[in-house]
Amino acid sequence: MSTRYAKEFRDRAVRLLAESRGNYASETKALQGVAKDPGVAAESLRRWQAKADTAGTAGPEGSGELRRLRRENAQLRRANGIPSSASAFFASRPDPTRR
Repeated sequence: MSTRYAKEFRDRAVRLLAESRGNYASETKALQGVAKDPGVAAESLRRWQAKADTAGTAGPEGSGELRRLRRENAQLRRANGIPSSASAFFASRPDPTRR
């Protein structure tokens, strides 16, 4: 049984995939994670993405360089969060030298 989705729905799902790629370690994980939200099959979303890439409607999100930069940006954000949470942890503890 095939289900037809409206063009706006497919475009929105492809746009969500493009925006979420940096949050996942691989393209496959991104497809699986994003496809769960609107309730479509990951393979359908992959085909919609491929069609959007060939049609040129995906815009600059289809670029490999942009994908690499988004992945690097996500890694740097995670790395920057570590010292921030560590400083908050140590700031909440009383100083043993002061009594």
